[in-house]
Amino acid sequence: MKTDITIAAETRESRGKNEARRLRVRGLAPAILYGADKAALSVSVSPKEVRKILNSSTGHNTIFTLAIHEGETTPVMLVAWQKDPVKDNLLHVDLKRIDLTKRIAVKVPVHLHGDPKGVKLQGGLLEVITREVEIDCLPDEIPGQFVLEIAELEMHQSLRASDVPMSGSMKLISAPELVIVHIVSQRAEAAPAEVVAAVPEPEVMKKGKKEEEGAAPAGKAPAGKAPAGKAPAPAAKAPAAKAPADKGKKK
Repeated sequence: MKTDITIAAETRESRGKNEARRLRVRGLAPAILYGADKAALSVSVSPKEVRKILNSSTGHNTIFTLAIHEGETTPVMLVAWQKDPVKDNLLHVDLKRIDLTKRIAVKVPVHLHGDPKGVKLQGGLLEVITREVEIDCLPDEIPGQFVLEIAELEMHQSLRASDVPMSGSMKLISAPELVIVHIVSQRAEAAPAEVVAAVPEPEVMKKGKKEEEGAAPAGKAPAGKAPAGKAPAPAAKAPAAKAPADKGKKK
């Protein structure tokens, strides 16, 4: 989106870490300007002014004017930037010249509006899959954001990139089937683990069974052994064989 914002810039002849340190001491950040079939140019800009643009409603899609001291004045966009991971200071900026008569591809954030029925009435969960879509349009028609109404979204329903409203010269670049948001059912809580009795190992079971079978009944001595304190009973004798009776005497 084209704005009336103008940021002043200065050309820089030298490059490298030492030059970058000197610029930061002066409250400036090194930057590179390129695009529109022109040569790249090393410049320096105010990091505070750049941060204001990044924190604006249109963010990095903001088209503003870069006025170079004793040089060109051109519409530009922020393409890339580098920050100090500890101090969060802006270390470097990439700026791209914009031809307002030519189409440009940009990524636009998607914001959601409303309380979906699938969450409010059906107990589902709202799951956001994608927060931006890529489109192609004229620079003056770049939207700051897209807004999707999700109040009527029910359980297991979704909104895709094809549901994002396009207007003017806008054309969708992202895949139409790309899911933006959907309503899913809540995961069931895991059932409590049941207490299972310990099962002895097969060998232990076998051994225990043998010991059980070989154990003597309570109050009785094992077979073949005399009770304690008593002599063993004599073994029974087989009855003596009898001679066959004479049936009669031979005369």
